[in-house]
Amino acid sequence: MASSRITDSVGRVLGQRYRLTRPIGSGASAHVYVAEDVELRRRVAVKVLHPGLAGDEAFLRRFRAEARVVAPLRHPHILRIYDWGEDEGDPYLVSELLEGGSLRSLLDQGTLLTPTQAATVGYEAASALDHAHRRGLVHRDVKPANLLFDDEGRVSVADFGIARALAEATWTEPAGAMVGTARYAAPEQVQGQPLGDRSDVYALALVLTEATTGSVPFATDTTLGTLMARVGRPLEVGEEAGPLGEVLRAAGAPDPDDRPSAADLAKQLRRLVTRLPPPAPLPLAAPLQGGFLEVDPDPTSIPGLGTPRPGREPGSVLVDRFAPPEERVPTAGRYVAAPPPPDASPDEVDAPVTGPSPTVTRSGLAGPDPTAQTAPGPVLLVPPPPPPAGGPPVGGAPTPPAPTPPAPIPSAPPADGPVDDEPVDGEAPAGRRRGRVVALVLVAVLVLAGAGAGAWALTRKPPLEAIPALHGDTVQTARAALHARHLQLAVAGRAYDATVPKGAVISQVPAGGHFRRGATVAVTISRGPQPVAIPSVQGVTLAQAEKLLRGNGLTVGAVRKQTSLTVPAGSVITSSPAGGTALPGKAVALVESTGKPSVTVPLLKWPQDSSWQQASAALSAAHLHPVESLVYNNKVSAGLVVYTSPAPNAVVRWGAPVTVLVSRGPHLVTLPTDLAGQSVAAATSELQAIGVGVSGVRGNPTAPVTGSVPALGSAVLYGGSVQLVTH
Repeated sequence: MASSRITDSVGRVLGQRYRLTRPIGSGASAHVYVAEDVELRRRVAVKVLHPGLAGDEAFLRRFRAEARVVAPLRHPHILRIYDWGEDEGDPYLVSELLEGGSLRSLLDQGTLLTPTQAATVGYEAASALDHAHRRGLVHRDVKPANLLFDDEGRVSVADFGIARALAEATWTEPAGAMVGTARYAAPEQVQGQPLGDRSDVYALALVLTEATTGSVPFATDTTLGTLMARVGRPLEVGEEAGPLGEVLRAAGAPDPDDRPSAADLAKQLRRLVTRLPPPAPLPLAAPLQGGFLEVDPDPTSIPGLGTPRPGREPGSVLVDRFAPPEERVPTAGRYVAAPPPPDASPDEVDAPVTGPSPTVTRSGLAGPDPTAQTAPGPVLLVPPPPPPAGGPPVGGAPTPPAPTPPAPIPSAPPADGPVDDEPVDGEAPAGRRRGRVVALVLVAVLVLAGAGAGAWALTRKPPLEAIPALHGDTVQTARAALHARHLQLAVAGRAYDATVPKGAVISQVPAGGHFRRGATVAVTISRGPQPVAIPSVQGVTLAQAEKLLRGNGLTVGAVRKQTSLTVPAGSVITSSPAGGTALPGKAVALVESTGKPSVTVPLLKWPQDSSWQQASAALSAAHLHPVESLVYNNKVSAGLVVYTSPAPNAVVRWGAPVTVLVSRGPHLVTLPTDLAGQSVAAATSELQAIGVGVSGVRGNPTAPVTGSVPALGSAVLYGGSVQLVTH
């Protein structure tokens, strides 16, 4: 439900043109409304900045300059800025109205993006950032609440220039104050380095990681702890991101020089989108379709302003949403950190504060400062010191009036003097006056005693406790050990470790020493050994597969042999698991190919398999390759099968060739007619040359040949014989 402060502006007309019709969102720097452009008769979105910003001239100068730079941006995935101005001292921006809600609202309703959806959203956002970066603009505050969808699911990046205006205005803040949303800030922000376009790339990597896995990497129970956990550590992306994980890890490199530019990131995501299945439509959580007011749970930190979040009063109990539900510890906003005494020893000095430090708002109320940066370490909160005499206490509350000092006790009358038993007009009887005096004295004593007890309680320090060594303990054991010493535990992060079991403590901060009760010890929990990639071994020889697996820290499991029509004998058909990741030392089972299976040459049946066509079909059905070969056969008619080679019932490999011998019929030759007149010996040689023998001579064997039986010029079987005839 919108607060009254937001709804009170409904109906207001800004710049004599934009009528605010209903609120749709609220953040740390502005309220956002649906408005009607009364001149162009169209609906627009109007962002009205908070009054605290309107009173800062330095911010207003920077805001006007940034509006002039951002307004000309023209990109399909950058929120269009139509107009800007001020009305009765309230700065406002007018932009196009996108009715699909934000990525923040989508995640808050419990929806996670698939790798394809996240890659598509990331590509569109990265291309928008590249467009701005090439024009010298760094967003500085990329987060789910600034990624808005239209009603077709296309994303646009919003709030260009706001974070920069906040950063470059002349705030009276310490150097290095945080600007932007710390939940998605790059590690160079906490290191005091200048922000560049690679900082936007890192933030977008965090956003896409949350969109696919449901959690922001390195999130701890304090803002500074979250940022410090990112320093020098690569981005951890869960398996839910699938093939998108590799791209996000590169974009989340701790060193800005190791990250891709927004242009390169957009190219990588575009290539990934083309390889993945088409994304399903986004289940948009549109704030304009149900009276829903979208409140940014990760507002931009505004240095120097100290404006509480909408709906949160200064001094109320704050619960940091970075921490897991079981580790969220309320932190009273009215408390301040106690400075160490000047004569304290190193072990007695309170641990540095990692929670929000106080700031004073324009109203004089103390509230949490989301931009305060202090060294990492345990949190120690103590009540504020008592107010100076006559001055207001911390927090601006009015000083209660000092108690009225008691009236002096009158001396007793002389023993022999008269006793006036009747009261003088306007006076109480003496007994009553004495009772009143005693009561006043008792009140004064109680007030002084209470003040003394309060001062003692405020100045008394909790006793010191020794920080135990937690290495190797489970979270439950470590928490119990700290609880026994009146200390708190916070999980600062998780990391892979080959020696510390999963779920046990790898390291702690502080590692030892003595700290006051209530301090927090931040621990890093082991994820166990880091999974290794399972290499693809399909198609390589068994020896090569074993070498690849052992090179990745894996072992070879059972090897099973199996025939294959495509994988040669001795090579790997498949492995189990076939891909992905596994813990070091895992056994990977292999299937080795024995080549193609064996088949038996079938016996061709007569007469159904007697022709070449019939025999070819029968052999093909037996997974063999028939080959035709024509042969003369004096017994088998032409066109019929004589036999096969290999012979029937022979065992051969799948697809082996089988020769089918098909008869060409009898082999006939014609007896030459020129044998007449030749000698018997010459005629015999010529007949043998054509495959015909001579069975004898009828007549004089020395006389010339005159004919033959069968007659010259007739056809005879190849290999047969004739009888020569002479005179």
